This record gives sequence, C-alpha cells and structure tokens, in this order.
Amino acid sequence: MRILHVWAHPEPRSLNGSIATAIQKTLTDLGHQVDTSDLYRMKWKPQLDQDDFDVPDSATAFHPEKTSREAFLSGWQSADIETEQRKLVQCDALVLQFPLWWYSMPAIMKGWFERIYAYGFAYGVGEHSDTHWGDRFGEGAMSGKRAMTVVTTGGWESHYSGRGVNGPIEDLLFPIHHGLLFYTGFDVLPPFLVHRTSKVDAECFDDLSHRLNRRLENLFTTPPIPYRPQNGGDYTIPALELRDGFEPGHTGFGIHRTE
Repeated sequence: MRILHVWAHPEPRSLNGSIATAIQKTLTDLGHQVDTSDLYRMKWKPQLDQDDFDVPDSATAFHPEKTSREAFLSGWQSADIETEQRKLVQCDALVLQFPLWWYSMPAIMKGWFERIYAYGFAYGVGEHSDTHWGDRFGEGAMSGKRAMTVVTTGGWESHYSGRGVNGPIEDLLFPIHHGLLFYTGFDVLPPFLVHRTSKVDAECFDDLSHRLNRRLENLFTTPPIPYRPQNGGDYTIPALELRDGFEPGHTGFGIHRTE
C-alpha cells in the first residue's frame, strides 16, 4: 500500500524527529511505499494568498474560495500545491504527525491543509439538494482512504482526560479528525498519543516504538472512529442538525459519533 507521512517539527533531533524516523522505517519494513512531507525541511509556505495561483486576471480581488476553484480547474495552482495534492490522491493512508502546540497543530501544518485543500478538490464537491448536501463528512475526494494522527503533548495524560484541565483530547482533536479528515472522506483512526514528552527516556522510547509499531501494523484493520456520515439520514438537510431521535438531551462533539 502507499502511505503519505506528513509531519511538522522544526528540530529533526527532537522526540518527534525520532518518531518520524521510526514511522518511516516501520512502514517500509512492512512493505509499504512511503511518501514523506517533512514540512519544516521543505520550508513549506503556510499562508494561503494570491501568490499561490497564476491566475491571468491578477487585477481581480483575491477570494480564497473562488480563486482556488478557478486555479484548480484551470491548472493555475503553484507547483508545490499540485505536488502535495498528487501525494494525497495517490495514497491509501495518511499518517499525520505533530506536537500539540497551543491546543492545535503547528501553523505550518494548518497551512498545508489550507493551501492544498482547494475548492473543487477537497470541498465544494457533490450534489446539493433536499436530500444530499455535498460530498462531505464521510464522503468526498478522500473516500476509501484511512488517516491516523500521531500526536505528542508536554502535559500528562490526566491533563487531557474527561475531567482534565485541558479538556478531553478527543475534543481537542475533533476539529482535525472530524473537520479536516472525516470532512473529506477519510476513515479516521483513533490517535496515537505520546504524553509528557520531556520524560521520554530510552526505555520509554522503546515502549513507545513497540506500541507505535503495533498501530502501524494494523493501519488497515483498526476500526475507525464511528463518526456519523452527513448524508446517511442522521442529520436534517439543509440545517445539518442531528435529528431529534438521536442523542436526545445531549449536545457537543460526542453526539456526532454513533457510539
């Protein structure tokens, strides 16, 4: 199978650098073809702007949605965007690795999504009608592919528990898992989490590597997070609210899982 490993950390000698090396070795040893996007080493440009598109009429005001659609359909995107889009299309699974900085992914990785998720490529696709509101949240360009995040945190596991001060890790990662990945059709696997990064010594790393290897070995068999597909009947259209018969009396991120 073909795996795309996208990771973001400015220091290759860091724990994340060691994890990235372990991921690539394990996947290769398992016989997969591995494509890598090491965003800091690539000096990836994070901001989406007019410079991303070679649109002939440059006098027209820049509109991120409309301009990206026109550029995607007309072949006017910058070469780096097209290269990363091609990697996504060709992969069978995406492994997304990053440290949790200020409750999200590093800005350079967020910019990777903002620039390559063009209108007509990652969103704005599919029929809009009284019964189907676009191909998204379980449908879309990435349908049939799998995605797994590998996330490191400086805090303790308890800090990210259901009653932890940082909030549940499932909620913090919801915008990434549900919004960036499931939105475009990925089957999203439970994350692989590494807490208390400053305390990871050689012994801890051996245990970490063993657990990570098991997850990578089961990349194509692990059950995904059971998010509700948007057009599967659980939501009203076009309001896109969960129907009254599901999770009565409850609100929040958790109601969008079928568990």
